[in-house]
Amino acid sequence: MSALPTPPRSPAPPQRQRPARPPVRRGRARWATRVATSLSVAVLAAAGIGHAVVTGLDSDINRIDPFKDMKNRPERGHGMNVLLVGTDGRDRITPEEKEKYRLGGAPCHCTDTVMIVHLSEDRRRASIVSLPRDSYAETPAHIDQTTGKRHGPHPVKLNAAYAEGGPRLTVRTVENMTHVKIDHYLEVDFTSFMKTVDVIGGVRICTARPLKDTYTGLDLPAGTHALNGGQALQYVRSRHIDGAADLGRMQRQQRFLAALIAQATSSGVLLNPVRFRDVTQAVLGSVRADKGFGTDELIDLGRAMRAFSPSSSEFTTVPIGKMGYAVKGIGSTLKWDEKKAGRLFRTLRDDKPLAPHRVRSRALRVDVAPQQIRVQVENGTMTAGLGGRVDSGLAATGFRTTRAPVNAQDRSARRTVVLYDPRWDRSAKSLAAALPGSELRAVPGRGPLMKVIAGADYTEVRKVRAEDPTQGEFDAVTGDQVVCP
Repeated sequence: MSALPTPPRSPAPPQRQRPARPPVRRGRARWATRVATSLSVAVLAAAGIGHAVVTGLDSDINRIDPFKDMKNRPERGHGMNVLLVGTDGRDRITPEEKEKYRLGGAPCHCTDTVMIVHLSEDRRRASIVSLPRDSYAETPAHIDQTTGKRHGPHPVKLNAAYAEGGPRLTVRTVENMTHVKIDHYLEVDFTSFMKTVDVIGGVRICTARPLKDTYTGLDLPAGTHALNGGQALQYVRSRHIDGAADLGRMQRQQRFLAALIAQATSSGVLLNPVRFRDVTQAVLGSVRADKGFGTDELIDLGRAMRAFSPSSSEFTTVPIGKMGYAVKGIGSTLKWDEKKAGRLFRTLRDDKPLAPHRVRSRALRVDVAPQQIRVQVENGTMTAGLGGRVDSGLAATGFRTTRAPVNAQDRSARRTVVLYDPRWDRSAKSLAAALPGSELRAVPGRGPLMKVIAGADYTEVRKVRAEDPTQGEFDAVTGDQVVCP
């Protein structure tokens, strides 16, 4: 990088008589001068090294040209849009890792994950929009990259665009569907994903309920977990945990990205030029990107993310109008809600936030929202008014209490107890989480109304909220709403 020209000197200001100052000890003055000088040198050195150490790293990237010969593209909006594509490539994963993390079988050479990552013009916000891989899509005319056969426009599932025409057809299809101009293309496979997680020291994930998928081998009990690269891959690939299938998987992918941003911004990676280089070097050797994504873009991205926090990122999925939309020759697809999707992508083009600003809640995340749980409170002690305090505390947190607490038959309860029907065990666990130290006691046939018997150990009602909160028109959440507290 060439040196910046020295700016012309301004004429010296007229001398003004300064007010008298108290005498300063020379030792302190010299010490302060040395500290200031050292800090200045350190900052300048870091800035210089920042470019020096990253320069040349872009030569490690496997280059592709997904924009070649593209015409009639959408108009450029504000900010920068990156199409982030995750493929199922696994060529450089060891046989031991394939067996351990259930990565056997032949890859389909299609996209497991498709996201538009929008960086705002001021580089203070990242908006991530997930595009379901089974989305109903229509490809433009193209040549099949496998057979060489020319195809006219035709319907496909979105992930099949990559198999037919690679990155170029994927970009063209996404632009046609969203009318958002893609500025850069970044493709990550299983290898680069695992490397990224391992090189930053793992990622913390929280879950309010156990997650188990026999297909990927994922087996996480409720709680907080530090995932390495292979475990993180199991987490973001799993789609057989519950009935939410691929939509549930996308929510976990978004939650993982939020945790990844939190880890990268809090671990010092972005503030240490040498470590930033090491991390970047470890990752870039196994990704593919467009020719314009080079050294300057890497540095700009690193500088922008230095000021990031989990609340700087926001996540959503394109609105779905119809599940199970059958298409002849293709099968069941997801049909977008055209009006809502149109508003979503217009907001993205206009560089506006998707999620309204909100102060981060320190409430404990639970599986079932308190607004869905009915509770009757009983005072199990001789302390007057205890039942009323527990009832009011639960109601203030959102639980649907009867607002008519009563005294229990046994007034000698030492421990607070939650009585529940086993058919509503998830609701019972959410209620118990709001009452620290409480005991869960199953009562078959009780029905959906929970009973809380307040004991002598009662101290407080802890605020809780559902694990997957949604905000605003686009059901977007900010990163601080989904990362571990």
